[in-house]
Amino acid sequence: MNIEEKINADIKSAMLAKEAKKLEALRAIKSVVLLLKTSPEGLTEESAIKAIQKEVKKRKESADIYTSQNRPDLVEAEIFQAEVMEAYLPKQLSEDEVKAELQKIIEQVGAKSAADMGKVMGAASKALAGKADNKMVSVLVKQLFG
Repeated sequence: MNIEEKINADIKSAMLAKEAKKLEALRAIKSVVLLLKTSPEGLTEESAIKAIQKEVKKRKESADIYTSQNRPDLVEAEIFQAEVMEAYLPKQLSEDEVKAELQKIIEQVGAKSAADMGKVMGAASKALAGKADNKMVSVLVKQLFG
């Protein structure tokens, strides 16, 4: 079952269960998938994951803004939608797992100092695509180079 079929099945079950909030999040994902289908690149698992990650990031940023504006009702809705969307993403690696992967990448690339950070980030962004947030990867690379 590909991601589009899974989303459609989940929309149907959410409609039957009358879960309005979940349905809203699922429809947002479906609209992203439909846009990908009509794009020149087409719909692939990788493009769908990237697009859903982008949507989750948007929801989390909106929640942060609403928190700073003291709007807990809107924060709750954004966080709920982000959680529903995250169910369609691959499991994210923990900080320790990312550090271990970065150590391997640093050895493979032969990086010695912070000057080689670009090489490490390039390899890391490819190796950890969809598995870890690039912001966290960047911070960890900086820590490893001290």
